[in-house]
Amino acid sequence: MSTQNFAGRGVVVTGGASGIGRAAALDFARRGAKVLIADLREEQAGAVVEEIRTAGGSACAVVGDLSEQDVVDRVAATAVEELGAIDVLANNAGVMDRMSRLGETDDTEWERVVRINLTAPFLLTRAVLPHMVAAGRGSIVFTASEAALRGGAAGAAYTASKHGVVGLVKSVAAMYRDQGIRANAVGPGPTMTGIQVDVAPDSPGAAAIAPVLGLINGVSTPEQQAAAIVFLASEEASFINGAVLPVDGGWAAL
Repeated sequence: MSTQNFAGRGVVVTGGASGIGRAAALDFARRGAKVLIADLREEQAGAVVEEIRTAGGSACAVVGDLSEQDVVDRVAATAVEELGAIDVLANNAGVMDRMSRLGETDDTEWERVVRINLTAPFLLTRAVLPHMVAAGRGSIVFTASEAALRGGAAGAAYTASKHGVVGLVKSVAAMYRDQGIRANAVGPGPTMTGIQVDVAPDSPGAAAIAPVLGLINGVSTPEQQAAAIVFLASEEASFINGAVLPVDGGWAAL
């Protein structure tokens, strides 16, 4: 019997306006969760909120840059006020780099990618932890990447940021396990999302990954990634903590 039931639970999904985040928000809502979507894009976030409400669910949105503390504070406060609790945090929002090797990575690329992919989930996790600790329970699921498991799946900035995400997962899992809080991550391989990759055709990083892409068993859908996020957040995964689950068609096994 499935225990992926989130009736009455408060779920925050970052990057919930599109791609994996949207699919996860819809999946959580179908399972009874009250969902807060945090995203930069007001119109798209509003459309997902309306889609959930039209289907009979409960949802709201907070728009802003999650690497800014005031936006993070607003997300946490709104979640408590509108959802009643923060039972699940899906740290999903992220950006790609330009597939640049370290020697070709400029400060702007590095700072943007690390700020969005690593600093933002750090800030939001820090903001929600007191609420989860007070409740004695909580599940945090990060969207890492295949690039968090190896060195040649993206450029230097993205790879470093996603390895950092795995470090956050393991730290939270180790230090909050006795307080009823779990932290895990999915490691998506290539997925059909709208994430933008501004990379030159002759980029050394792109050239390095091209031969590997031909070995991967297809490209996943956002819904396949979302299913893994929902599973890790659910009671079915109640004894899974500090894990990174590759959702990559077997790429991690190569």
